Amino acid sequence: MCGIAGLACLPGREPPEGLAARLIKALAHRGPDGSGLHEAPGVLLVQTRLAIVDLVSGDQPLIDDAGRVLVANGEIYNDPLLRQMLGETRFRTHSDCEPILPLYADHGVDGAGALRGMVAFALWDPGPRRLVLHRDPFGIKPLYIAETPWGVAFASEPQALIAARLVDAVENPGPRDQLLQLQFTCGTETAFAGIHRVAPGELLVIEDGRIVARHHREALPPTPTPLVTPKDPLAELDRVLADSVAVHQRADVPYGLFLSGGIDSCAVLALMARLGDRPVLAFTASFPEGGAPDEAEPARDAARAVGARHVVVPVRERDFLDHLPAMVAALDDPVADYAIVPTWLLARAARTEVKVVLCGEGGDEMLGGYGRYRHARRPWPFGRPLRRTGLLEGLGVLRAQSRAWRQGIAGAEARARALGGSRLIQAQRVDCADWLPHDLLNKLDRCLMAHGVEGRVPFVDPEVAAFCLPLADDLKIRGGRGKWLLRAWLDRHLPATNAFAPKQGFTVPVGQWIHAHGPRLGALVAAVPAVQALAEPQAVRALFESPRKDAALGAWVLLSYALWHRRHVGGLAPEGDVFHCLATPG
Repeated sequence: MCGIAGLACLPGREPPEGLAARLIKALAHRGPDGSGLHEAPGVLLVQTRLAIVDLVSGDQPLIDDAGRVLVANGEIYNDPLLRQMLGETRFRTHSDCEPILPLYADHGVDGAGALRGMVAFALWDPGPRRLVLHRDPFGIKPLYIAETPWGVAFASEPQALIAARLVDAVENPGPRDQLLQLQFTCGTETAFAGIHRVAPGELLVIEDGRIVARHHREALPPTPTPLVTPKDPLAELDRVLADSVAVHQRADVPYGLFLSGGIDSCAVLALMARLGDRPVLAFTASFPEGGAPDEAEPARDAARAVGARHVVVPVRERDFLDHLPAMVAALDDPVADYAIVPTWLLARAARTEVKVVLCGEGGDEMLGGYGRYRHARRPWPFGRPLRRTGLLEGLGVLRAQSRAWRQGIAGAEARARALGGSRLIQAQRVDCADWLPHDLLNKLDRCLMAHGVEGRVPFVDPEVAAFCLPLADDLKIRGGRGKWLLRAWLDRHLPATNAFAPKQGFTVPVGQWIHAHGPRLGALVAAVPAVQALAEPQAVRALFESPRKDAALGAWVLLSYALWHRRHVGGLAPEGDVFHCLATPG
């Protein structure tokens, strides 16, 4: 797990003076264990390292006998199999990322298709002066590019490109509007003009500082006709999940689990306990002041049932007020998802004991857990498209109303329809295209890497997807319950979880916390110039004082946006609590 960055220069250009130092400094939080760089005519590669596998010889850049240079961020879970296939004599280290070099030597850019894991990498081939950039098919690990006057620059985070003075921090209106209505942004455009995501599964070939080819790997399998009902679906699910959790536990450092008490993380808990040689260390967020369902007790029951060591991390209103500016500062690619609050605080607590945590993200997308999936199964005219209304629509806050924010989701829906399958499978494809990588995985990456902790997601795995997506709909949703097959599996393997209880849903009482300080927060947010440009100040203040649930969510989104804009566009340091940060003149 690392931060990577660099520049492939145009003919006659060289990296600006001091660029390597600026990139390393900007990405130091992603790799507190060291840094490395490679600089040659026309190219610069840097890496900051969080040492997880091969602590002794795994420093990067990695260089092969032909002078090809690799920097990579992530974990390759099928590294042992690749080494057997490629021949151990071709390897100099035990780094799980090293197989990328011989795969490229043997198969060119097609070699990336053999990788199972979460990875973003940059590979420099000096012969053709070619830089290859690749991001894993689910987009678990981030990667961004910018076409600059010097050539194509890349980095694990947009803020690094800005801090390195390769790109100016100019807001991109389209993604901004998506953020305000969806809580995340879609596609390859980012909230910064001129900075683009490398799409999940995309591989870019750059020669002489220009993009000359793009390739793509799909994360999800084709939809079979008819859908699949295994002879023994519980046994097959057990096999697939056990394999995924086993490879996701590979590490040369201590690791643990974020345990919410929900179905997904409890399933990971059960398998970690079965497969591990030591008690699982589980971290759970608790809301002791009330205002939201508290999963600490069911999580404690599950942990006790498998003999796990259980650490409860309290999340209070004061934590929210004190740390929200720092949380938003970590999300340079913005996500207005209130789950950042417990995720960031859990990572802060976990970093004192572990460097790796397994998490339950992706279980809903793979096995049909969301309520919107049950709506998607309904026949016309009762079915409805995903996220058909925006969070700020109908609240009378915005100066101008537009439906352009929905174009990204509409495009994902159209692509899903073209691939066929049931309405449920189409809905799963839509979420895996945008919601999963650009909200859930983005949030997890930034909140954990802000504290030097690696997050791993066993449900977000190609072998898991290959089994789960083609399953018949009634194995996912049955009797009004989502994730039916996973519930049945958990009921058998960890009955203490009460797997068939109604889904409680994960919430954080941010609305209650905001409303408690509504007049003061509303006035501060309404005074932020970026908010004033979009919204009526009086309406903003009224929103923060309203007790309505939709108003609370709208207030949260505007508060998140105000803090994000001040930090990442305005360049203001996130000092002090939320009141101090918003009141500081910009």
